[in-house]
Amino acid sequence: MLNFQFSYRIRFCLLSIACCLLLSSCSIQQKISKSAQKVIKDGSLLTAHVGISIYDTESGKYWYNYQGDKYFVPASNTKIPTCYAAMKYLGDSLVGFRYMVHDSEIIILPTGDPSFLHADYNSSRAMELIKKFKSGSLLANNIVWDKWGSGWSWNDYTAAYMAERSPFPIYGNTATFYLQDNRVIVVPVFFNKQIRVSSTPNAIGFSVTRAIDSNDFRINNGNNKNQVIPFSTGKSFINWIPSIQAELLSDTLEIPFTVGLVSKVEKNDFNTFHSQLTDSLLKPMMHRSDNFFAEQSLLMVSNEKLGVMNDTKIIDTLLKTDFKDLPQRPRWADGSGLSRYNLFTPLDFVSILNKMKNEFGMERIKVIFPTGGEGTITSYYRADSSFIFVKTGTLSGVVALSGFLYTKKGKLLIFSILVNNHQASSTAVRRSVEQFIQGIRNKY
Repeated sequence: MLNFQFSYRIRFCLLSIACCLLLSSCSIQQKISKSAQKVIKDGSLLTAHVGISIYDTESGKYWYNYQGDKYFVPASNTKIPTCYAAMKYLGDSLVGFRYMVHDSEIIILPTGDPSFLHADYNSSRAMELIKKFKSGSLLANNIVWDKWGSGWSWNDYTAAYMAERSPFPIYGNTATFYLQDNRVIVVPVFFNKQIRVSSTPNAIGFSVTRAIDSNDFRINNGNNKNQVIPFSTGKSFINWIPSIQAELLSDTLEIPFTVGLVSKVEKNDFNTFHSQLTDSLLKPMMHRSDNFFAEQSLLMVSNEKLGVMNDTKIIDTLLKTDFKDLPQRPRWADGSGLSRYNLFTPLDFVSILNKMKNEFGMERIKVIFPTGGEGTITSYYRADSSFIFVKTGTLSGVVALSGFLYTKKGKLLIFSILVNNHQASSTAVRRSVEQFIQGIRNKY
């Protein structure tokens, strides 16, 4: 009889605890739901589509889900799966290029690394290595190339945020123009001979244009003191021939470079040159939402994992392997999120972010993702600095925010908020989301 009573009391206590946890969970969901309604019914979002998912990493349960399984155009939140792939497959340092030596010639096999002669990096080790030789050759390796991603707005081809992709980037695949003594200067100086002046610049400024498939730059009247324009890396949909890259190398390094054509090469036949720490690429990619770094990161992953630089193939591979267990299968089109063909759900992003936390740890994530007052959230979450680590996303009619939040009670939450088809200003939408997120941090 005593054993029965004891067993009954134990069962009753466990049931009571379970009920309390359930009621607590329901209470949290109800409170968050009430707060979320203020976002969903905010004047800036009345006509918009909104998806919200909030996940508690300790309990492994969702605190809140509103249309979490619906598909949204995620804009630059697409960089989250790109970042995951780069963190997993690029190692601690980037493969800058592979090379072999023949007599006094260096033969370079491109790997897609965007850091060579990029303004973000001061290291001259790559130049010092190459300049040890009297000549060089850049291998094309029969690469079939498309310089723009699927679904990109190609008429933005002169915008700095849409630098062309290429197997061997140089100078970030951009030319920088600036005004000095009423004269326009360009870096790299190689393009000086391709500048045409339509109107003489003055102290007010200038503007630069170029044709879509050439590097003939034209100086016009304008208000710019400086301007960054992508240069043409070659024609798409044909075997990539690195002619402009060879010319730039010859001019910059002052040694003759030619183009080498081979039908097949093996990585083991080459030496490997490591250029930069991998996270030194991923941090600016996530902090300032660098599209060029994101696209090249995905191509580098493809090159290392598949032996070919092909975004379509590596995306398909990742969806069948690392991301095969996502709640909904995404439609993933590019590495950066420039494409409106991308479709992800909030639940997908929570799942990917949770994989990042489990596989790479929060300390590494805290370096790569911006926190309040940094990067693309410089003007947001200042009070939450070091407690929130997120990736933003913005296109016309699109606002996205996904990442990690530490609450004041020490909970680590993963969340994703995707907004599509809004007609308000992006700032108004972001402020509404910010108020919602800060409320969760303060209450829980």
